[in-house]
Amino acid sequence: MFTASVLAGSKPEQYAQLLEQARGLLHGERDRIANAANLSALVYHALPDLNWVGFYFFDGTELVVGPFQGLPACVRIPLDKGVCGAAARTRTTQRIDDVNAFPGHIACDSASRSELVVPLSLGDALLGVFDLDSPLPARFDVEDQRGLEAIAQAFLEACA
Repeated sequence: MFTASVLAGSKPEQYAQLLEQARGLLHGERDRIANAANLSALVYHALPDLNWVGFYFFDGTELVVGPFQGLPACVRIPLDKGVCGAAARTRTTQRIDDVNAFPGHIACDSASRSELVVPLSLGDALLGVFDLDSPLPARFDVEDQRGLEAIAQAFLEACA
C-alpha cells in the first residue's frame, strides 16, 4: 500500500520528495496506463491550486485523453491546437501564465487560467503530453517546470 507523505521545505525540496514518491509508485511497473493513472492522482493530490492533472497520448494523428484527475476533459486534441498541441508539436514544455492569451487555447475547463504541459518522447517517437491546469493565473514557475519535467522523465524511464 502506498502512503503519500506531506511535502515540506522549499519548492525544490518538495519536488525532490514528490519525485521520490513518484519513483516509488513507478518501481517495477512498465504499463503506461497504470503509471499515468497513479502519477495523475499523486500530483493532483500533492500540489496545491490544480484543477486538472493528466496525460494525453499520441495515437499517430492527434492527442487522445488518458488517465487524469479533475473534471471531464476534451477527448481529442489536434497537434495544431491548444497548449497540449503546441507542446506535442514543438516537443518543448509550454508554461502559460494566462491561457486566455494563448492563441488557439482549448478551454476544456473554463476555470483553468494557467497551464503547464510537458511533452513525452521516447527517442524520436512522441508518446504524448503530461498536462497540468490551474484556476490561478501564473500558477507555474520555473521551479514547477523543472520538478514536473523530472516527474515526466521518471514516467518515460518506467515505460522504456
